[in-house]
Amino acid sequence: MDISNRVDIPKTIDISKKQRVQPYIGLVLLIAVILFGALKSNVDQKLTLFLITGLALGYILTRSRYGFAGGFKRIYVTGEGSLSTALLVMFAISMVLAAGIQFSATMMGIDPPGLSSVKFLNVSVLLGGFLFGIGMMLAGGCASGTLSDLGEGAGRSMIAMTTFVLGSLPGLMAQDALNNSAIGQIGMKLYLPDVMGYVGAVIFSVALLGILYLVVRKYENFRKKEGYYEKTVYEDQELPIPNKEPFKLFSYATFHKIFVQRWSFMTGGILLAIMFGFILISTGHSWGVTGPFVTWGVAFLQMFGIHFTAPVFADYVATANGGILNDPGSLRNIGIILGAAIAFLLAGRFAFDRHFKLKDVIYYLIGGFLMGFGARLAGGCNIGALFSGIGNFSLSGWGFFVTLALGGFLALKVFAGKVNIIPPDRHQK
Repeated sequence: MDISNRVDIPKTIDISKKQRVQPYIGLVLLIAVILFGALKSNVDQKLTLFLITGLALGYILTRSRYGFAGGFKRIYVTGEGSLSTALLVMFAISMVLAAGIQFSATMMGIDPPGLSSVKFLNVSVLLGGFLFGIGMMLAGGCASGTLSDLGEGAGRSMIAMTTFVLGSLPGLMAQDALNNSAIGQIGMKLYLPDVMGYVGAVIFSVALLGILYLVVRKYENFRKKEGYYEKTVYEDQELPIPNKEPFKLFSYATFHKIFVQRWSFMTGGILLAIMFGFILISTGHSWGVTGPFVTWGVAFLQMFGIHFTAPVFADYVATANGGILNDPGSLRNIGIILGAAIAFLLAGRFAFDRHFKLKDVIYYLIGGFLMGFGARLAGGCNIGALFSGIGNFSLSGWGFFVTLALGGFLALKVFAGKVNIIPPDRHQK
């Protein structure tokens, strides 16, 4: 379908030649990924599963412009909390799904899926969360956000990803050293259903989310009274097209509705919660992102003759030697990148963003390193340590959340106006 020749395109919409071609490229890419996944199923069906779930995750993140870092940054900068609220709803739905899935497993006498996300809460998790919070603000995105932004053509994400991957290597070594030290062994590992049952764990966790919701609304009202509140404004091409004509399947209005019109933050949050449940059921584990980055770093540096002999790298070396495309976690991350790219291509919006200066590049590199180092120090990122931690009723997830927020807000305050992706202080119009 050549959408450029449809007579029902509103006159206010200017479709360039690039926009006309991109949907076809996106369709070809989608078919290629599906065929590749089908071929991989002959090797291991798990590889296909991870690739397709990654594709869906990337598409959802991009279509809804959803991001975990944005949940902290948006409300701090603008005072508007729609993304923060969507994150809280996503957590709540994920908890209910996890409780049902894990309770069913318990009743069948098997280990509940997702327990690998229940971490030991210690100084390593707390410090890692703090460093990651700073890094995600300097780099302009969290772990999943960096992957989806990379698929959208964001130059800053391409830059940050390099140090994100390389920073994971010393971060893993630091985690191993700290966890084996005297101070690293001070803490606790707590799975909430063990002490309050599944119903109690859900009620307790949702109550905490309710408190955070009240904080978000109270802060929104404060910013409105203060006079420094900005509503979320969609780009013109993301808005619904006013269309009084009868429904036509093969029309630009239908094409726009399906592939271009932006999904709300809440839609994105609900869909991600559903994906959370699907991943938990289909793999027995929760969603994680940054673990494969160590494998990527090992594979890259081994090409230059660097050998990783420390025991902590043993599994990653074996995975790297087996090939990145044979690693399920790596394929899911690649799927996120491709899913985001396909979303933008189908919408005719893909473009390489190179609007930054040299000093910005330095900040991106620092931010990427802090995220890589912090994620491995904490044993996870905004997905593995935060989303999957809280979603699976781990106390460590809440600890990571606190220090992540502290690091993120500190970075927004200290680096306000110093890097192109962090605006000046809100009191400077």
